[in-house]
Formats: sequence, C-alpha cells, structure tokens
Amino acid sequence: QVQLVESGGGLVQPGGSLRLACVGSGSIFSRLNMAWYRQAPGKERELVAIITTGGSTTYAESVKGRFTIFRDNAKNTVYLQMNSLKPEDTAVYYCHSPLYPDIWGQGTQVTVSS
Repeated sequence: QVQLVESGGGLVQPGGSLRLACVGSGSIFSRLNMAWYRQAPGKERELVAIITTGGSTTYAESVKGRFTIFRDNAKNTVYLQMNSLKPEDTAVYYCHSPLYPDIWGQGTQVTVSS
C-alpha cells in the first residue's frame, strides 16, 4: 500500500507560478510511475503529466511547455512545476500511481484568478 499527500496549491494570478509536491509513503515509491491529475468543477478528472521510474515524462497538450513534472526518490516526492498559469488551470490537483488505481490523496486546490 502507498499513501499520497499533496501540497503547494493556492491562489495565483494569471501568468504566475506554483510548485506542487506529493509525498508518498512506502519503500517502493522509487519503483512507481507517478502522475498528476486535475479535476475542475463540473468536469471529469484529467491526466496532466506522468513520470516513469526512469524519468521519462509525458504531458497533456494543454500544459506542454508550461508544466514540468519531476521527482526526488530520496525524498519519496514527485513535483509539478507550473508556470504561465491560466484561469483554465484552476482545479484540484491530485498525484496518483497507476499501480494503485484506487488510491488518491486529498488533492490540493489551485486557483488562477486576478
């Protein structure tokens, strides 16, 4: 089993930046592919970015060039650096491991507004 705790959300103006962090419990964290998802009000949860155990990354088209996912296995942490934020990035952001489909953290709220 693994537990995931997200942090780093907040209110930011358009064009601003935030860095989200997700700390995972358990000694197997470094062997997990990890992902960030988001869910906006009234919308389905969508995949934002994935990072494999080897460090390969994939991004949703809507965030390419603006968001960066990276990990620090020594800290059991995966990050999402978000730059050039837009109002449409407003959502609750969750980290997730595909190996544990039923496990989700509490999420962290990101609000982009002037």
